[in-house]
Amino acid sequence: MRGKKITTFLLIISQFLGTSLWFVGNISIPQLPIPEAQDPAAVSNALAAVQFGFISGTLIYAFLLIADRFSPSRVFMLSALLAAACNLGLLLPHPDFNIILNFRFLTGFFLAGIYPVGMKIAADYYERGQGKALGYLVGALVLGTAFPHFLNSLGLQFDYVKITWITSFLALLGGFLVGFCIPDGPFRKKQNIFKWNAFSILFKNTDFRKAAYGYFGHMWELYAFWAFLPVFIQFYNTINSIEINVALWSFLSIAVGAVSCAWGGHLSIKRGSKKVAGVSLTFSALCCLVSPFAVMLPPVLFLTLMLLWGAAVVADSPQFSRLVAANTTPETRGSALTLVNCIGFGISVISIQLLGHLPVSFPLQYSYVILAIGPVFGILKMYHFRRKSAIKE
Repeated sequence: MRGKKITTFLLIISQFLGTSLWFVGNISIPQLPIPEAQDPAAVSNALAAVQFGFISGTLIYAFLLIADRFSPSRVFMLSALLAAACNLGLLLPHPDFNIILNFRFLTGFFLAGIYPVGMKIAADYYERGQGKALGYLVGALVLGTAFPHFLNSLGLQFDYVKITWITSFLALLGGFLVGFCIPDGPFRKKQNIFKWNAFSILFKNTDFRKAAYGYFGHMWELYAFWAFLPVFIQFYNTINSIEINVALWSFLSIAVGAVSCAWGGHLSIKRGSKKVAGVSLTFSALCCLVSPFAVMLPPVLFLTLMLLWGAAVVADSPQFSRLVAANTTPETRGSALTLVNCIGFGISVISIQLLGHLPVSFPLQYSYVILAIGPVFGILKMYHFRRKSAIKE
């Protein structure tokens, strides 16, 4: 048991270090000595490049069954090494912005070997209690997502050269921790052959589909909520003529999700991953539906709602990953997690773009209602087949 705890702790740290590469462009790109870096859209374009790189990477990793055919610990280490190297593309002398975007794309591509593969490693160590382990693991990713908002709330200037070197070093350190300190898990079963029809086989499993559809609904809401949270808080400030610290409360509203992921993981041991995910999905759907009235609330209630929403919107993520892992064979577990991540992130890009364009036609306060589509879809799909079968816990 002690060995498992140490392994989980090292994996959480390594996951956090590796995924720090995701948002470094938010800090580094505005400081680049090129005219394009001053364009307000430069940061969002670079982040989109990382997202598309991650989607492409997860698709390739899943299609080639990389995490199942090869040692996932070594895949994690090599991916971290390559992602760290691509991150240094931000430091090219006299860079062309298109080249920078290509390097951000490649960074996202190799992040596909860190986040979903990290979940595969955790699942290989736990026959029971996967939900708890994945709760901590996803919690580390949530903290990494919230961290740039924390830095912005401090009002400090960070040298982009140092930040880029530091994050690349941290990712490399995380890769080496996994590669040399975390052997492949005892419940891992190697996939010895490449299967062209692996994707279709996965989705023929009814319970796998239920878990995957729940995750897809969750992803429709999650990243769009995170992306536009600062905009929503600033809109509240404008409507009510007050000055809430946007960066600080964005950080707190996202970071609280790390706590809810861990707490949900503990609850899943007694209540089951399906119930934890379902309750979380239902609560976040309700938050979407009441969001138009949020701007009318006094500051204390508004911020409380943001914290509760931030906790609910991500608490189901590790439990859906647990259900996906539980409803596939050990030989295809890594590729199943990677594929579901790929589709989920693709869906998140669509919802982010939609939410970005809605305020052109509708008042901003009503925009978040559209995010309820995802959780409602996920809930319906999760329970649609209840009479025929039950999701394997």
